[in-house]
Amino acid sequence: MRLLALLAALVLATQAAAQQRVVNVYNWTDYIDPYAVQQFQAETGIKVRYDLYDSLETLEAKLLAGKSGYDVVVPTSEPTFSRLVRAGALQKLDPARLPNAAGLDAALMQRVQSSDPGNAHGAIYLWGTIGLAVNPVKLKQFAPDAPTDSWDLLLKPEHAKRMARCGIAMIDSAIDVIPSVLKYLGKSPDSTDAADLAAVEKTLKAIRPHIRSFSSSGMIETLASGETCLAISYSGDAIQAAGRAAEARRGVEVQYIAPKEGAQLWFDLFAIPADAPNVAEAHEFINFMLRPKVMAGVTNHVNYPNAVPASREMVGKEILQDPGVYPPPAIQAGFFTIGPVPQEAARVRSRMWTRFKTNR
Repeated sequence: MRLLALLAALVLATQAAAQQRVVNVYNWTDYIDPYAVQQFQAETGIKVRYDLYDSLETLEAKLLAGKSGYDVVVPTSEPTFSRLVRAGALQKLDPARLPNAAGLDAALMQRVQSSDPGNAHGAIYLWGTIGLAVNPVKLKQFAPDAPTDSWDLLLKPEHAKRMARCGIAMIDSAIDVIPSVLKYLGKSPDSTDAADLAAVEKTLKAIRPHIRSFSSSGMIETLASGETCLAISYSGDAIQAAGRAAEARRGVEVQYIAPKEGAQLWFDLFAIPADAPNVAEAHEFINFMLRPKVMAGVTNHVNYPNAVPASREMVGKEILQDPGVYPPPAIQAGFFTIGPVPQEAARVRSRMWTRFKTNR
């Protein structure tokens, strides 16, 4: 009898484990409020398996290969999200399962329709810009006459050479860097013209000797520790680094600059892969995350603005008033977005980026 009871208990336990609901999430590093994940699991009973990536290239390669096993991903609007939509790698969201999506900022959702026609495949998670993170103390020490509001601080070799003494880092992503350099040079950020790309490569190679590292996931820590003092950075990463530096109390300061020549505006969107194994759970996770209180918690934790206006009353005042997080209209006027880049042009950019990184 004891053996039968033990076997029955084992069968029941096995069945319960098999029936446990799961959602597999693939997101950027340092890009969520851990409490939100805990709360979702406690409230729904759905286990969250959470993996990290640090570049759009990594995310895109996995999804285009198929059978990634992920249920929720967070691609950036351009160029990755739009390419995934065109390739059929993302499925349409079910509005009936996402009632909280009605609270998304209509103007921001309109801006991403060029990447996601009809907002059929994505819901905005967070957004921000690409600019410069700088240690103002080191800047004053090594390049006191360098501009503090311009890409010149990094892209002019005479300034980069001096700042290299305290460490320069760059996002390891052609997708993020090349459009900004095109804009700086007065070209279209979407340009596929060979002469324009040659000008970008010339500009980047001129500062290549002064770049210490290429990174994405480690940028926050190297800035916060003072290991680097100048970097092309995502706005929220620079602000996170500033917060960590302040907490450490080691005399390190970090500021974010949206360059006057233009800072690229981007949107990261929740999406569900076409072959996601747990579609219902994916919708539940996205709908939960779009609650105003949950999104306020995310913004308070990662220092990136969200697209749920009702969340603002729960966002910390110091964050709401930080122009690096919620830029005023005068600064936003200088922001630009990028459009889809043809696949062949993307390959040309990728090869150019490799030459630049390897200094060949």
